[in-house]
Amino acid sequence: MLSERVKALRAQHGLSLRQLAEVTGLSAALLSQVERGVTDPSLSTVRRLAEAFGTDLATLFAEQPPGDPHVSRPGHRPLLSAGEGAVVYERLTPGRSDLEVLRGRLEPGRATSPEPWGHASVECAVVLAGTLTVLIGDGRHDLLTGESISFDSRAPHRYLNTSTVPVEFLVAVTPPNP
Repeated sequence: MLSERVKALRAQHGLSLRQLAEVTGLSAALLSQVERGVTDPSLSTVRRLAEAFGTDLATLFAEQPPGDPHVSRPGHRPLLSAGEGAVVYERLTPGRSDLEVLRGRLEPGRATSPEPWGHASVECAVVLAGTLTVLIGDGRHDLLTGESISFDSRAPHRYLNTSTVPVEFLVAVTPPNP
C-alpha cells in the first residue's frame, strides 16, 4: 500500500526517482526498493517522503475507506521503524485521517526518537509488557505493564526503554501526526 502510494505521488508530481532522491536526500536505490515493496522504510524516510510531497504520514498510508470493521492480523500489518535497533511499530488501524493505533516494541537502551518532539495530536500509550519511560516536557513518567498515559502531544515528548528487557506498548494518536 505505501509502495503504491509513493509511486503514485511521485508520478503525480512529475518526478523521476533521481529527482525525488535529490529532494529528499535519500538514495534512488532506496526509493526504488520502497516503490517495489522490497523494503520497509524507516519512519525518518517516510517523513522525508511526506515532506517532499507536501503531505503527512496519514496520507502516505491512506487506503480506500475500509469496510466496517477493519481486521488487522499479525504478520500482515505495515511496519514502521525509526532506524535499525530503534522502535518498530505495527500499524493496527487502516489508513485514515482521524485515528492511528500502533503497537510498538523498544529494545533495552533505545528511544522512539533521538530528541523529544511534538505534533498537533492527542496521544495515549498503554504498556503491554515491560517498563516504558515517557518524557513529556520536563516530566518523566515510568509506566509498568498495564499502566497508561494520555497527553497533549504538542508538548515535546519521546518514549524510552531504560530497562534490560524489551518493552511492548500500544500508542493511539488522534489525529495521526505528520
